[in-house]
Amino acid sequence: MNFRQLDLNLLRVLAAIHRTRSVTAAGRALSLSQSATSNALARLRHFFNDELFVRSPTGLQPTRLCESVAPAVVAQLRELETAVMGQEEFDPATSDMHWKLSLSDLGEMMFLPPLAGALREQAPHTHLSNISVAAADVASALESREIDCAIGILQPRHRSIRAELLFREQYVAISSPQWRPASGRSGNVLSTEQLSQAALVVASPTATFHSSVEQMLARMKLVERIVLRARHFGALPDLALNTDLLAIVPTMYAENLRKRNPLRVWRLPNAPFYEVRLVWHASTERDPAQQWMRALLQQLFARAG
Repeated sequence: MNFRQLDLNLLRVLAAIHRTRSVTAAGRALSLSQSATSNALARLRHFFNDELFVRSPTGLQPTRLCESVAPAVVAQLRELETAVMGQEEFDPATSDMHWKLSLSDLGEMMFLPPLAGALREQAPHTHLSNISVAAADVASALESREIDCAIGILQPRHRSIRAELLFREQYVAISSPQWRPASGRSGNVLSTEQLSQAALVVASPTATFHSSVEQMLARMKLVERIVLRARHFGALPDLALNTDLLAIVPTMYAENLRKRNPLRVWRLPNAPFYEVRLVWHASTERDPAQQWMRALLQQLFARAG
């Protein structure tokens, strides 16, 4: 394998097929005929001495070699595109940009409404998609440009990932107005003993808020008190209102819920703080459209403390 013998135009085909999982769709995206795209794929297979993509019921799936090469190719092409086109200005009023974020289900509830409102006002022709990505896969999704940025309790360790602290979050408990601890005083703060006598419900989403609730309860030796694990935070308010369960949720969510529901909020003993970050890939650092979106997200959601 000699890199100097590789036609670099073929790498654009590799990146397009990796993104679309289809020779036809990749050709359409690159304004190439299907035969030209197929020929390019054949040349790539010959160069790498690997199939690169194999057919499956859901489209072309990358081989192990392709999966190790394609994300780096995509990232380098994006960085080159940004370097070449970086002087172009971004006009939110006329742009038809399609941004791809990764938010948890709780992030959708808390962040999407104000973000959508701002976009409809400032960038009415743009589009926005929330792509569900597990916390462990965020770095690779950013590198492959499956997503543009993510918000969550994330601690990026990849050298090409950039991060901005938005705010620090702490967990609290919510319950029906009638709920009281089984013993001790009924103040605003529950003791560890009172929590150990309660029946708890938590949400266990797979996306970017990760499993920090259960990690906290494990440190407090209260995991065995979890009697119900929901897939989404959206179910927790009704569970707290209509049962004797105590739901563990972020403070921001609890305060938002309390505006519309007669829920009672309880502080937890020695509850740790978690940092909610906005993360993105270094290849988009100078992209005007991405810079504008990151500035908007910071304007909407960054807060002191």
